[in-house]
Amino acid sequence: MVEEISGRELDELVSGGGKVVCDFWASWCGPCRMLGGVMETLSEQFGDRAKFVKVNVDDNGDLAASLGIFSIPDVFIFEKGEVKTHNLGYLPEEQMRAFLEQNL
Repeated sequence: MVEEISGRELDELVSGGGKVVCDFWASWCGPCRMLGGVMETLSEQFGDRAKFVKVNVDDNGDLAASLGIFSIPDVFIFEKGEVKTHNLGYLPEEQMRAFLEQNL
């Protein structure tokens, strides 16, 4: 399950050093809602490799700006407290699975 968290909670989670997959989204964003279902499915498959969370950019604008997020959805992978990579835009399940396989 993908838990919705605040920017502060994300900072704490990332600073813990583990792998974190974060879906930056907003409720008004159609592609974000489509990707949400994909991320729920994939979080079940990859949940043993990383913690899956989502952060609403409307509620956490400062964090989004600090990460250079100006378009959504944007899925970030954090590892060892740093941004490892990210994927901007909607990807169908198979392509998002390949992205996660390559980076987790």
